[in-house]
Amino acid sequence: MVTGASRGIGLAVARRIVAEGGRVCLTARKEDGLRDAVASLGPEYAIGVAGRSDDEEHRSSTVARVLDAYGRLDVLVNNTGINPAYGPLLDLDLGAARKTLEVNVVAALGWVREAYRGWLGAHGGAVVNVASVAGLRPAGGIGLYGVSKAALIQLTAQLAMELGPAVRVNAVAPAVVKTRFATALYEGREEEVAQAYPLRRLGVPADVASAVAYLASDDAEWVTGQTLAIDGGITLTGGV
Repeated sequence: MVTGASRGIGLAVARRIVAEGGRVCLTARKEDGLRDAVASLGPEYAIGVAGRSDDEEHRSSTVARVLDAYGRLDVLVNNTGINPAYGPLLDLDLGAARKTLEVNVVAALGWVREAYRGWLGAHGGAVVNVASVAGLRPAGGIGLYGVSKAALIQLTAQLAMELGPAVRVNAVAPAVVKTRFATALYEGREEEVAQAYPLRRLGVPADVASAVAYLASDDAEWVTGQTLAIDGGITLTGGV
């Protein structure tokens, strides 16, 4: 199951799962985009359930739908994330701050809880959380988003300790990836932004999907509680 999967990184992860022979449930807020994403994968390989990740009933009913459709749930990818607040922390609307933490952190915990109780706890499996390099070090303008992703990274480590050995829990921390979500960070100046990266390019969704596929697979069966930076080397320079 991949949350926030109607486009961008989430859809790339879903494509990788299908390419490797798996079946996947996608979630997203908007029904139209979700329908298109499922159609692009093929209804024999994918189903979609529309709803908000911060809605407890949606989380519960989605896990039930997965188990009804596929009879199992081996991997949960927490990809849903929002960033409605931009600017210095002291200037932010606290309502937006609460919403960010609710979606980016609390909902992720809620998804793990539902998946664990529904299947993973008894049968084992893997969780991969999509964090951000902004959760590894401070970044101008997106401070609250970084705070939420730092919390998600810590949540990853804590859950790995609590849910082992049945469930492995890891995270990926992408830098700027060319998605609609990150457009404001590079639009109109992609080459300039890319020059700060040792690999001299921005990421694409498939870069992240490859790392998620590894962490979800048996190849990573002795890896848990880790956060893998998918960053083109930007954190080597002190940047985000």
